[in-house]
Amino acid sequence: MTKTIVKVGNSQGIIFDTAFMDTAHLKVGDRLQVTFHQGGSIVLTPEKPVITPEMARETIQEVMKDYGEVFRRLS
Repeated sequence: MTKTIVKVGNSQGIIFDTAFMDTAHLKVGDRLQVTFHQGGSIVLTPEKPVITPEMARETIQEVMKDYGEVFRRLS
């Protein structure tokens, strides 16, 4: 696949089309680690999201608030 560096405001960038984003399992806002290698290679690696215990607890509380009755009926 060949991409062209384009001007984006006062910066430069590479535009990833929807097919590329879907294939790479990326979405707008995802963070990428950029690694430069000898010979000019550039590798982009998606960062895995870090879920803290607090974030997990908040999510569980929201799910239980919204679906607690459903879980009670299923148990």
